Amino acid sequence: MSDESLVNQLFKDKFGYTASTFCHAPDRVNLIGDHTDYNDGFVFPAAINFGTNIAASRRDDLTVHIYAHDCDAQSTHFVLHQFSFDADKMWSNYVQGTLQALMTIFPDIKGADLVVSGNVPQGAGLSSSASFEIAVLKTFAELYDLDLAGVTAAKLGQMAENNFVGCNCGIMDQLISAMGLKGQAYVVRLPRLEL
Repeated sequence: MSDESLVNQLFKDKFGYTASTFCHAPDRVNLIGDHTDYNDGFVFPAAINFGTNIAASRRDDLTVHIYAHDCDAQSTHFVLHQFSFDADKMWSNYVQGTLQALMTIFPDIKGADLVVSGNVPQGAGLSSSASFEIAVLKTFAELYDLDLAGVTAAKLGQMAENNFVGCNCGIMDQLISAMGLKGQAYVVRLPRLEL
């Protein structure tokens, strides 16, 4: 079963109807320059064939329901504009923080039903969190027809990590997940980008 077929089937099983969209964000490897992206240094990242997949449909209210298949099959929900750090389901903070950041630009989005799955080994240094953030941003951009360019999405993902999750990361991981292309790697100097 393909990744898309899996999350679509999980969505139908969990919510009882068919998802309206499928989004994927790739993970990355960094060939040189670890820990230099947040110090104005050079990095050499490439997108890889691991990543985060989301099946989703929009809602008419402000509630976001999420089923995270690879996080012990946990579910949670929250209301937009009522974000609250969740110490028990740490993965949900990446969704909340990302949507809080997104709403600084698009304050009128509404909720969604989401099923998240992926094949990124967590804790393996492949930046599963950035892939997760960019997948969420791509999903809401699709659902609500948002004009969200790759660099802006990367900045929003970094904002979520810095301001909500509490990780003082650079922007390399989000940038390559948002803009990486098959068969390409990038040597870039990444100054700290501000929205």
